[in-house]
Amino acid sequence: MLPTQLRGRRPSRNIHYMASTLRLEIVTPQATVYSEDVDMVTLPAVEGQMGVLPQHVRLMTQLVPGEMIVRKGGQDHFLAVGEGLIEVTGDRVAVVTDMAVAAENIDEAKAEEARERAAARLREKISAEEVASVNASLARSLAQLRVKRHHHK
Repeated sequence: MLPTQLRGRRPSRNIHYMASTLRLEIVTPQATVYSEDVDMVTLPAVEGQMGVLPQHVRLMTQLVPGEMIVRKGGQDHFLAVGEGLIEVTGDRVAVVTDMAVAAENIDEAKAEEARERAAARLREKISAEEVASVNASLARSLAQLRVKRHHHK
């Protein structure tokens, strides 16, 4: 358009579009396990279950072991997650965690074995440091079992 044709028009920089999706990125020590645009994500945070939609207020909080629900294209996808950190900006949710496994990829037998090993280890006389490590392992295996058993197909 020519400058004379722009008279009387509002400048486009004043137009604000609300995003209909947000970018979810999940990173573990092994790899980036998820990086896609989603409609909504529900996370197990230290304050309780937290739902995040596009344009959510900025925040940073602690992720606790549990179930993450990712809504994309009208369908819910379920993941078992471990401890970590969550950073939310208006159009992005970044999760750094020690574990993130999709429900369909959870090996129930292996998770049950890990739970049993951790429970047996807690019955032994171990240091406070070892107790913390074993408790973390137990929480991860319990999160996997809950997600797998809740969404068993």
